[in-house]
Amino acid sequence: MSGVYGRVVCMSVSEENPQSDDIGPPGTDTDGAPFTDPGLNLEKISPVATEDMLPPPAEDENAKVDKAVVFFAALIVLAVVAWGLISPDNFSTFADNALDFVVTDFGWVYIIAGSVFVFFILWVALSKFGNVRLGQDNERPEFNAASWIAMLFAAGMGIGLMFYGVAEPMNFYRNGVPGEASESNPVAFSTTLFHWTLHPWAIYAIVGLAIAYGTFRLGRKQLLSSAFIPLIGVRRAEGWLGKLIDVLSIFATVFGTAASLGLGALQIASGLNATDLVHDPGTGWLLLIIGVLGVCYLISAFSGVSKGIQYLSNFNMVLAAILAFFVLIVGPTVVIANTVPTAFGNYLQEFFGMAARTADSAPGMDEWLASNTLFYWAWWISWSPFVGTFIARISRGRTVREFILVVMLVPTAVSVVWFAIFGGSAIHQESEGSEIYGDGTAENMLFSLLHDLPLGTISSMVAMVLLATFFITSADSASTVMGTMSQNGKLVADRKITVLWGLLTALIAVVLLLSGGDDALNSLQTVTIIAASPFVILILFLCLAIYRGLSQDPMFLDEKQKRAFALRLGRERRHQETAEARAARERRRSKRGATADKAESQ
Repeated sequence: MSGVYGRVVCMSVSEENPQSDDIGPPGTDTDGAPFTDPGLNLEKISPVATEDMLPPPAEDENAKVDKAVVFFAALIVLAVVAWGLISPDNFSTFADNALDFVVTDFGWVYIIAGSVFVFFILWVALSKFGNVRLGQDNERPEFNAASWIAMLFAAGMGIGLMFYGVAEPMNFYRNGVPGEASESNPVAFSTTLFHWTLHPWAIYAIVGLAIAYGTFRLGRKQLLSSAFIPLIGVRRAEGWLGKLIDVLSIFATVFGTAASLGLGALQIASGLNATDLVHDPGTGWLLLIIGVLGVCYLISAFSGVSKGIQYLSNFNMVLAAILAFFVLIVGPTVVIANTVPTAFGNYLQEFFGMAARTADSAPGMDEWLASNTLFYWAWWISWSPFVGTFIARISRGRTVREFILVVMLVPTAVSVVWFAIFGGSAIHQESEGSEIYGDGTAENMLFSLLHDLPLGTISSMVAMVLLATFFITSADSASTVMGTMSQNGKLVADRKITVLWGLLTALIAVVLLLSGGDDALNSLQTVTIIAASPFVILILFLCLAIYRGLSQDPMFLDEKQKRAFALRLGRERRHQETAEARAARERRRSKRGATADKAESQ
């Protein structure tokens, strides 16, 4: 069998073996157990596809908007917007109480799940499953390696590195970690890298792999709900349970992107103040920045992945490299060079101890976790539906091993170097008497460092451009993916849907900034943790779906099992086609009825 899809995609089945009404995962029976139909006559399964035939398109170009998904997701988001605008104090109080509950009673789930994700996805990469290709066996990648890495990195955490590149190490250096000494470089860098390297990219890799495998290997829709087919079957994935998963995906994405928009607005405003372009920018300036960024990312989204996001991502990477190289050269170069191996070594040495931190680990640890580890895990999880879907979309033709190792290790290496350059420079300058930490405001620290170095005004302007373009890239990806989620996996969604989610994201960012008042950053962190909580459980189940799906890949089946797999996949196709045909028939029937009623009334 030269191609996985030869004799898998289009199969005709004898009428002696009628299909079940409840369709389980390919290669399984209706209840999801391994497929062992004793009445199946494999000789009567007739292949009608060529050996090199690709799977059916994973999208319907004429797909209609899923009104149920859009309605309920938009209703929840609008309810939050209305609540925050009408009664910001009540909204803030509720959010704080909900955060206390999550941290106290649910925080341990975040902590354990984060490390489970890392070890699971690395095991998949190093196992036999790593040889599976995300596409046909002889398929090759759509994007070259440089553009691929630039796009996944820019979408995944570009703006976060800009915001926290100085603030994160400086905060842990000055204030320490509960139970640890302050002004300790090892603690500062090991904790920073714990939050920004393997853990976030493991989360993205899990979601991305699940979607890419189902979409490009099996020809399913590019929806997170479709990734759960190995666990819940096609009927449930396309029914209310699948719609609930897609609604939660959009909900988490809106809030995660809104938090990023809020962070970007805060830091751009700080940059305007630092460069003396605007004196003490207030709420009005924040709203203006959000509005301008919103218009820009919607324009970028309309131009498509191959144009807007790809070009912006490449531009971001080049400009970020220039800024980092500038700080490396004019800053404490030798200190930075020594920081890279030392920081990574401390991270590996303290990995398991940091992974085991809970609210009971030390006095004050509960509040520290809420503002740091739990926030980051929630932030990455809230971003995972759109980042995972996006990196799946740009990773067709990669092997599972290549996908996982590049998605996890390349951004990790870049993050280590980035924090060593900016965090190492900031800590060194602070220890030499400069005021980098200031009053502890996170958004100010990057510009304090840049102004402490030569050409501070110019480098600050470059940083503001990077903040804007990094966010535009991320929000562009998010609005595009939310459109896909809203339109049954259609890769290029209707512009109205893209605009809808882009506007709602901006509204949420405004509400979070207004309700947070002087502590806007805390407001952004609080709501992100709450919004991401249900998604932790979904990603844990997604790990099971990945294992089950890869275990039944035709690469690991004998000839009879491959043919049984083909039968199940064929039934899945017919179920989807029947559902779409039934929906089209109902639309035609309704249209004819309306025409008849109009004619009768005349």
